Amino acid sequence: MSAIMTSTKNSSALGYQSFKIGEFSFDRCEYFAYINCPTAEHIISIDDFLRALMRDVAWGFFYGTVAFDDVFGTINHYGNVDVYLGTKHAEWKHAGRDYIENFKSDELMDLFKAILSDWTNEGFDPFAAPQETGTAWGPKRGNEDRLISRQREVAKRMVGIPGDAPLRTDEGGYPVNRAFPDVDQEQPVIEAEPGFEGELHAYNFFGYLSRSDVTWNPSVVSVIRQSLFCPTTEEYVLPIDHGNDRVEWFLQLSDEIVWDIKDGETSTPLATVTMRAGDVSAMPGDIRHQGQSSKRCMLLVWENGSPEILDMIRKGTAPMVPVTF
Repeated sequence: MSAIMTSTKNSSALGYQSFKIGEFSFDRCEYFAYINCPTAEHIISIDDFLRALMRDVAWGFFYGTVAFDDVFGTINHYGNVDVYLGTKHAEWKHAGRDYIENFKSDELMDLFKAILSDWTNEGFDPFAAPQETGTAWGPKRGNEDRLISRQREVAKRMVGIPGDAPLRTDEGGYPVNRAFPDVDQEQPVIEAEPGFEGELHAYNFFGYLSRSDVTWNPSVVSVIRQSLFCPTTEEYVLPIDHGNDRVEWFLQLSDEIVWDIKDGETSTPLATVTMRAGDVSAMPGDIRHQGQSSKRCMLLVWENGSPEILDMIRKGTAPMVPVTF
């Protein structure tokens, strides 16, 4: 169970709480997050830690591994979650300093939400691009619970259908992002044949994306059987390394992302992939990837939402590549 503990890093003197779950403890100072377990202590810059923690919370631990860096992260087993230190790093494992512990998903989520709320200062938005927000540094000052409690937008069928995820408009409080002033905001006109009124739907997909107020946070815009379209706007650096447990497809819609690809188990660098507008790639299920984008861009992530794939992952039979030649 999660609990508040006595600080060892002057957290309380700065106004912050310290946290503990199992054999893991979490403290922060003005600049860093400190993660302790029986084998080691690990330090992460507090802004990087909060940005990564924000994604882990918002995504419900996501598919597979959410790596805050090469050393610390979580592995989702869908109902329970591993928290690890060094387990996905070859040298930490070779030195015998790695440690892993499993928790119920809801207990770990409660802890992570509490850390995020207490450690996020007023004026800092861990979902935003760096130049769109304030600083995470310094002693405790207020909170940003309004921002960190944003709900991920998930369409059941398609954005804009009555009763489904809403369109982003001026009236809905979503201004066009500073990077996309040239994106056309006109909505398509639907002229249905008699008898088919209400059975056709269309919306301005690029206009919808141009109004995203977060970065590196895919929202589900359409669902067709087990196929999920999850577009997002990207700027600066993906705050995590995502270690897949299934194949993901990436469609670069605008500008450019440079992806650092690593081995999923050892964090060993494997490749650098540059994707420009129009490029399509499949991210294998046994790697980790982290993107860098010097200009805010648009990316479509195509996800496999099959319920059967969870059993395949547990059995180790899920394919790691989209096709074998």
